[in-house]
Amino acid sequence: MRRRRIQLAPRACRGERREFALASVPFEAEPRVYRSDLAERLPPGLTMPRAYAVIDLDTESAALWLEDVPVVAARWDRTALARAAHVLGRLAASPRVRPLATVADPGQHRSLRTYVEGRLALHVVPALHDGEIWRHPVVAAAFDDTLRRDLVAAADTLPAVVAELESMAHGTAHGDACTRNLLVAADRPDLTLIDFGFWGPQPYGFDLGQLLLGEVQLGERPAAALPDDEHACLAAYVDGLRVEGCDVDIAAVERSLALVMLLFGALPSLPFELLDAPPTPAAIETARQRAAAARFV
Repeated sequence: MRRRRIQLAPRACRGERREFALASVPFEAEPRVYRSDLAERLPPGLTMPRAYAVIDLDTESAALWLEDVPVVAARWDRTALARAAHVLGRLAASPRVRPLATVADPGQHRSLRTYVEGRLALHVVPALHDGEIWRHPVVAAAFDDTLRRDLVAAADTLPAVVAELESMAHGTAHGDACTRNLLVAADRPDLTLIDFGFWGPQPYGFDLGQLLLGEVQLGERPAAALPDDEHACLAAYVDGLRVEGCDVDIAAVERSLALVMLLFGALPSLPFELLDAPPTPAAIETARQRAAAARFV
C-alpha cells in the first residue's frame, strides 16, 4: 500500500506553531519548581523527587540532579484512580500550595486561551475541516460521520468554552496528571509527582481530565470504563477539595471537567501520530478507543 503524508495545516502556520511550542513548555518551568519549597507544601498523599542540584547551564538550558525514585509496576484500577483524584483535589485547593501556583510560569504566558489559540486553532481545527484526513483508513475505521459533525460543531464553540472556563473558580493544577506522572514508589506510600512543565492555576477539576483520559488515549484502558471512572474520580476529587476547606459546588467541577476534556481529549482525538504509518489493527484499535472517548465527552 502506498503511504501518503497528510498535510495537517498550511505551511504558513509552521512558524506560528514553533513559537507556540516554545511558549507552551518553557524549559525554565521545571527548574523553577524544583528550586521552590513545593515538596514541603504538598498535601498528604503526594510527594516529589528530591532535587540535589538545579544548575543553570546557559540562557536556554538547565540541569537537574534528581532523586532516582524506585518505581514499581502499578495496576491503575478504579480504586487507584480515585485515590489519585482525591489527592489531586487536595492539591488544587491547598492553601499551602496556592502561593506557588504560578511558580513555573510567573508571567502567566500559558493559559487555556493560549492553548486554544495555538495548538487547537493552528493544528487541530484545520484538520477537523480537512476532508482528506477523514478518509484515512485509521480514521475512517473509527470515526463515523456523526462524530465528525459533532467535533466540527464543538470546534465552533471554542470562544464560548474558553470564556466559560476562564470565569470559573481556579485552584492549583499539576497540568498533566496522567498516571505516568504519578509514580508509585517502592519506598513510600505517597504518589510521587513528576513533570511540572504544565504546572499552574486552572479551573477546579482540570487535573481529572488527563487522569481519566491519559491511558485511554494511549490505548491502554478501554473507553467503556470512562462513565464509572468519572463518577468515582469526581466524587473523590470533590472530597479532597472539602478536606482543604473548598466548598465549590460539585456541579461546577463536573462542568469544568467536561469542558476541559472537550479541549484536551475530544477535539484533538484524531490519531495524528499514527497517520504516517501503515493502518495496523493496533493503530485502528487505538483510534477506536479515542473515538469512543470523544463520544463520551
